[in-house]
Amino acid sequence: MEWRNETLVTEFLLQGPTDHEELNDFLFFVFLVMYLINLLGNGTMISVISGNSQLHTPMYLFLCILSFIDMCVTTVTVPKMLSNLSSGKKTISFSNCFTQLCFFIAFTIEECMLLSIMAYDRYVAICNPLHYISIMNKKVCLTMLLTSFVISIMHAFLHTLLALRLSFCKSNKIQHFFCDLAPLLKLSCTDTSINELLIFTEASLLVMGPFVIILISYVYIIKSILKIQSTGGRHKTFSTCSSHLTVVILFYGTIAFMYFRPSSSYSLQKDKIASVMYSVLSPTLNPYIYSLRNKDVKMALKKALQRKFTFSKGKH
Repeated sequence: MEWRNETLVTEFLLQGPTDHEELNDFLFFVFLVMYLINLLGNGTMISVISGNSQLHTPMYLFLCILSFIDMCVTTVTVPKMLSNLSSGKKTISFSNCFTQLCFFIAFTIEECMLLSIMAYDRYVAICNPLHYISIMNKKVCLTMLLTSFVISIMHAFLHTLLALRLSFCKSNKIQHFFCDLAPLLKLSCTDTSINELLIFTEASLLVMGPFVIILISYVYIIKSILKIQSTGGRHKTFSTCSSHLTVVILFYGTIAFMYFRPSSSYSLQKDKIASVMYSVLSPTLNPYIYSLRNKDVKMALKKALQRKFTFSKGKH
């Protein structure tokens, strides 16, 4: 634990989503509304799926967990940002910063892996419908989920522990609205080559590996859809995975913008906007994308609202 005595910084300053302090009140309102919409949408999705026995299938189990992850991703970052925007303070303690970092990494990687599991589920449902029940049985689903959670947690602990061994004595100003890994490494006055190597290898594998699985799954899905003779049949089959595809494009599109663009086009403000996209906006939109494009979810939501309305009316 000697590294702790070498660390000169005891707290960090989060620069927030913008350097223009006159926008703090407006941004507080915007992010508060987005956060509440996130909790409402994802909470409703979890409640509807768990309360409807007809939706107790692998597809909706994964969707329910995705909603939970989306709530967690924003809860890790947004409340602290709202607190700083409302109070005018920008500080976050050393321990809270690394706790936030660890949970954010874990939930983000879990979302990557969960999206690939959902893609595989759609591949089996469309390309091997007769064997779907036997392939996507309860044991297989739980094993995939448990494996993804263990890998995500180990990944987060590894990166957090390696970051903790660094000394921070250059500055304590994090050019971000939460404690992310890249901005933290820039503040270190010790060698970060091991951290950067791990990001380039292991982290890239855990982000791009699931994307490759998603890509391969959709190649086979599209092939199967094109073999369907009727236009109506093709549309109906594609509609079962269109919501998932939209979420994948939104999530990975933002990551591609952040990490796969020329260094000459780098901009701190652009990075902050991109971070808002995948850490706040995307988790907020996901439940609405699924509910608006999924007949089963819409029907279950309608029934739930009708039951609640009938129950409330009966009480009065």
